[in-house]
Amino acid sequence: MNELLTYIVQSLVDKPDEVSVTERKAEGETIFEVRVADGDMGKVIGRQGRIVKEIRILMKAVAQRKGKKVSVEIVD
Repeated sequence: MNELLTYIVQSLVDKPDEVSVTERKAEGETIFEVRVADGDMGKVIGRQGRIVKEIRILMKAVAQRKGKKVSVEIVD
């Protein structure tokens, strides 16, 4: 799932080399922290947060099929 999230975010930004996705576990849930270059933050979040919302929906759907819980956080 880490690879899928990395691929999606790298496809959206101008500087794909600066995309970093870290994974941590907390209370039975996997949390993915996404870091991008400063200029690419808006491309990942989108207008009124629409793009990041869709990324979260997609990742939760994939996780649900595997019987897991995930969340995606965009970190400055």
